[in-house]
Order: sequence, then C-alpha cells, then structure tokens
Amino acid sequence: MVQDARAALLADLAPRLETAVRRRLGSAARIANLEAATLGASNRTLLFDLVEPAGTRRLVLRQETYRSPVSPFLPPADQYRILQVVHRRGLPVPEPIFELAPEDGLERGFAMTCIAGETLPKTLLTDPNYADARQRFAAQTGEIFARLHAIPVAEVPFLAASADSRDPLAAQVARYDSYGEYHPAIDVGIRWLERHRPPARPARLIHGDYRVGNLLLDATGIVGVLDWECAHQGSPAEDFGWVCLRSWRFGRIERPVGGMGQRGELQAAYTANGGEAPGEDEVLWWEVFGSLKWAILNIMQAEGHVRGVRRSLPFACCGRNAAMIEYDLLMTIAGRYR
Repeated sequence: MVQDARAALLADLAPRLETAVRRRLGSAARIANLEAATLGASNRTLLFDLVEPAGTRRLVLRQETYRSPVSPFLPPADQYRILQVVHRRGLPVPEPIFELAPEDGLERGFAMTCIAGETLPKTLLTDPNYADARQRFAAQTGEIFARLHAIPVAEVPFLAASADSRDPLAAQVARYDSYGEYHPAIDVGIRWLERHRPPARPARLIHGDYRVGNLLLDATGIVGVLDWECAHQGSPAEDFGWVCLRSWRFGRIERPVGGMGQRGELQAAYTANGGEAPGEDEVLWWEVFGSLKWAILNIMQAEGHVRGVRRSLPFACCGRNAAMIEYDLLMTIAGRYR
C-alpha cells in the first residue's frame, strides 16, 4: 500500500520536475532514477539524476509540503540563499542548483547536489568503518563553526528580522504558549534561562540545528552540513550548546560532542581556526536552552499529529520524547549532565 502510494507520487511529480529542469537548463536536460528519500510532512526529499550532454549529476530536491504560522523553520527561499552564501565560502555543503517557482507546480523548494555519505546516527557511532571519522568529529566541528561564524551577517541580512535572531528565548516561549499545552519542567527551564542570561555577543550566522543526523560523514570525517532551516543570527555559543545536547549523544553520554568527542577538542579547534571560544557557563546556558527548544519542537510535532494535520507514528512518538527531554533539561540545570 505504501509502496503503491510512493510510486503514484513519483509518477505524478516526474513530468513536472523534468519540465522545471528544462526551463532552467535547456531542452537537452532530462531526469532519471527519481526516488523518494523521505515523504516527510515538513519537507519532502527526492533524489534524481540530472542527465545533460556534458554528463550526469545526482541531485536532491527539497520540497516544503507543510506550513505553520508558528513554525520555527525558514522558508525554502531563505534556506537556498543561505546555501549560496556558505557554499561560496567553501564550507562543506551541497551546491545549490536552482529554486522552484510557482509555475513549476511543485510547491516551494530547491534543488542541490547530492553528497555521498552517511547520516544514520547508529551507523556513525558504532560502525568500525567510521572510527577515524569519530576521532576527528569534534575538531572538524570546531573548524566548521569557526568558518561559519566568521561569515559577516551582512551577507545574510534577511535573517535579522526572524524571531530567533531577535530573541531566541522569547521566540521559544511564544511557540510554547501557542500550543496551549503546559509542562512544569519547561516552565522551570524558562525561569532559569531568564535569570541566568549570559552577556550578549555580537551576532553571527548560526546553523541552529548542527547535530548528528543533519551531517553527512564518510570514512574520513564530515563531508556535508545539511538542513539549514533553523539558521539565524545569534551567539556562536548557541551552536556549541546544541551539538552537545544529550539527545545527540545517542547513549554515548561520556562524549558530549555528538557522542563522538570532547568539549575541549571542539573549543581548541574553534580557537585554532580564529574563533573566540565561549566559556563554560555560557555553553551551559545554551545547553539548557537547547533542551528547552528540543522539547518544544517535539511538542510541535506531536500537536500536529493530534490535530490530524500531519498524522504519523514518528510524530505521535514525539509526545513521549518531550517528557524525556524535560528530564534532560532538569538534569542539565542541576549539573548532572556535564
């Protein structure tokens, strides 16, 4: 049944996608081997071969299939512009190829190159083939952060108006309030964050969701940074706190940087590449903030399932996940997860 639905969807999308490709790349261009990587409600990810006289490239099409007035995610047009900036700066990201337009009949989205690599956390954290990549992960992350945070925010001025750029804590509280579903542990987290705000830093370009699962690795290390829909302007320490959340360690709690490395490795590489590493108290604040943000994101996903606008088992499970993250939030505040 699911396979039939998937096949029907691809059959419907293929001619429109080929027409969109030819509008931009000429009548000699065509597509082949179209397949669905995900059929998610927030984004649909399709893979296809772009066949041109000069050769064949594997591309990825990201389509926005769900919108919400309180969603924390950037529209595809902004994601595409961010990719253009960071790709031009030489960071390991897919090359943006073209944006979709209304006349394509494919919703909002964009195409980019496909980078070969692995994203599955279980594989990355346990497979012997990725042993060297795990050893390099924290230091590579520090280098990537330093290069990302060095990009002048003047190159992404459209991000300045986002709620997360203006005040990330206020943005999370507004989303939390919009769901009308109150959790005492989240309320504790909000009060703690309000009372312990670190000094403001000059705004930098922040990825906002840099973690295992949004990164492509091969046997040598990180080869692709994906999923820029949470990017904004803010404190560099926010990326530090997020990558160290207990949720992204997948059981390897003794290795806070993505379950693979140590904070000292991350900070040393950041400093060696020109960054000013944040202090321990500042990163702690952002780790508490990250747990709060992640709990609220799970409430959002579960709420969509309950209301029936995005029904799926994974979204339903997010309701349980929120409670687990609340526990992490409280333990982080208590200093038990450092």
